Amino acid sequence: MSRIYDEFYKSLIYDDRYLYILEGLKNTLLIAIGAVILGILIGLIISLVRDKYDRFKKLPVLNFICRGYVTIIRGTPALLQLMIIYYVIFKSVDVNLVLVGILAFGINSGAYVSEIMRAGINSVDVGQMEAATSLGLSYGKSMRYVIIPQAIKNILPALGNEFITLIKETSVAGYIGIMELTKSSDIIASRTYNYFFPLIITALIYLFITSVLSKLLSIFERKISNA
Repeated sequence: MSRIYDEFYKSLIYDDRYLYILEGLKNTLLIAIGAVILGILIGLIISLVRDKYDRFKKLPVLNFICRGYVTIIRGTPALLQLMIIYYVIFKSVDVNLVLVGILAFGINSGAYVSEIMRAGINSVDVGQMEAATSLGLSYGKSMRYVIIPQAIKNILPALGNEFITLIKETSVAGYIGIMELTKSSDIIASRTYNYFFPLIITALIYLFITSVLSKLLSIFERKISNA
């Protein structure tokens, strides 16, 4: 028992090594929250552009660009996109690494969120749009007040899963030097030559975060369904 405690002490307590874990946790949450907000904004814009094209054949150029974006992002690994953004786009720019992570994962998430939102919009009965139009509402107001609120109810579980997935995907951000959770455990292990405690603690933190989010999502779904 004393040996286990000694190993734990050396891994996390000695020389304040637990601070690496806290720093990694902070950056992981910042990247995930920033990326999901950016992803939702991008996804909403793309889904509206593509929906407008599908309904009225308007905005063909923007629709073509959006389709290309979704195809490219969904067809390439998130790690590769992260490396392109950092090593190619920001190659000669002094930029905050966390911001790079938010941009990279937000752009990646936007492609998936756009398809989730399109599915949600398409799940709303077409008569809803016709009814809103007959009442004199424009396309924008019809989407804002009638279609999107109903779509959100249908896609909430999928959006929640996207956020949970995004948190776990940030573990590859360490490839460009971002101090996220997985990277922090690797730094500690490289100094102590003991991977057990850093990796187990990191795994437990990820598990705790995703479990709490899943529980909150379930509560939120029940409240919306009962509203």
